[in-house]
Amino acid sequence: METKNIWSKYTEQEERDLVQVNEEYKDFLNRGKTERECIVRAVAMAEEKGYRSLESVIAAGETLKAGDKVYAVNMKKSIALFQIGEKPMTEGMNILGAHVDSPRLDIKQNPLYEDSDFAYLDTHYYGGIKKYQWVASPMSLHGVVAKKDGSVVDVVIGEDESDPVFCITDLLVHLAGEQLKQKASVVIAGEDLNLLVGSRPLKKEEKEAAKDEDKAAGKELVKAQILSILKEKYGMEEEDFLSAELEVVPAGKARDCGLDRSMVLGYGQDDRICAYTSLAAILEMASVERTACCLLVDKEEIGSVGATGMSSLFFENTVAEILDRMGQYSELALRRCLSRSRMLSSDVSAGFDPIYAQSFEKKNAAFLGRGMSFNKFTGSRGKSGSNDANAEYIARLRRIFDEAGVSFQTAELGKVDVGGGGTIAYILAKYGMEVIDSGLPVLNMHALYEVSSKADIYEAVRGYKAFLADGQA
Repeated sequence: METKNIWSKYTEQEERDLVQVNEEYKDFLNRGKTERECIVRAVAMAEEKGYRSLESVIAAGETLKAGDKVYAVNMKKSIALFQIGEKPMTEGMNILGAHVDSPRLDIKQNPLYEDSDFAYLDTHYYGGIKKYQWVASPMSLHGVVAKKDGSVVDVVIGEDESDPVFCITDLLVHLAGEQLKQKASVVIAGEDLNLLVGSRPLKKEEKEAAKDEDKAAGKELVKAQILSILKEKYGMEEEDFLSAELEVVPAGKARDCGLDRSMVLGYGQDDRICAYTSLAAILEMASVERTACCLLVDKEEIGSVGATGMSSLFFENTVAEILDRMGQYSELALRRCLSRSRMLSSDVSAGFDPIYAQSFEKKNAAFLGRGMSFNKFTGSRGKSGSNDANAEYIARLRRIFDEAGVSFQTAELGKVDVGGGGTIAYILAKYGMEVIDSGLPVLNMHALYEVSSKADIYEAVRGYKAFLADGQA
């Protein structure tokens, strides 16, 4: 069974729609380089489409009915959107799930130091990365600083053209003979991923105006200069790093890739490409028979753990609250709703790269420009840690997508013994619902800049809409 390149199937109007979808997608990537920023953007997009905060509905004692649209946010890092369907929720929901966290470098809690007239911030990498890819490239700093008085300051440095950028230095090739003998996994050590943030010492008059404790800090005048800037710009003291969440990500915007502009190159497409297409799909739904849900979560890249990861009870608790607002809550109703639901666990797939063909089994690989990708299972080697979708569910999806004229392909994540990976699929499957991994192929997965096909992005929005519209029992 051979899949085909889908570019030639589009009409002129569809090509215009495709361009529009991808312009909005690039804007989403640019505005959402952290999980917090993605959720802020998702809320804004949802409210433009008439979604209301579930928290406000509960506070006002209002009820929910078919056609209502609500959302719930969890600690500013996860969101669940619901469009209430005509059928009872106990018959199940159609769920699109994706994650909004991406591999990056996190600033440590005690990060700022000076060495040889340079000021650095210590980092701890988040998720699976090739550490050598993160050196000698322009970086930006995104996040929040929470202060003891309860105020929270947003930080974005390095995205505006007038902003400074940062970098992690590398050893010059002229002196790198021994370094180049090392394995790629250790050529750059995690503890050496230190962000260069300054080199100018505090001036004499600035030093004299500093507080007594700053004077007592010794001769670390470059560090003092950085603290002075942070104080002036953000009202931030060094101790405020203790309660800050600052992320180092590649600076710059998502761009068209290729002379034919057929691809998108940008940071964080794993898995914001699926987050955006899932969000766009549910926001375009006029009405649904079965309740539609879009679930965007945090922490997938480190095992879906924590209060904002898929393993938390946020989703289950939110469904319970919605049932309660509809006057239908009971423990049995909740269990029936979850077990009868169907889900597309939307996460990226490894796009076939002919330069590295030896890592793929070509008949079972995902190709850019051939449509959405379904992974019956993920996991590693002997399907370890995977959700293995049922044949009957896959047959249902084949019907849905064929009837809607949506192009799709099936894939595995590389050769059987080469590697593997995981998604949030197995966590939702614990409820007994039907779940399959569904997403888009990308090149350079987990690198600073990943590559995707504009056709696949357009096709995913169409496919996710067709899935949400399916009302059959």
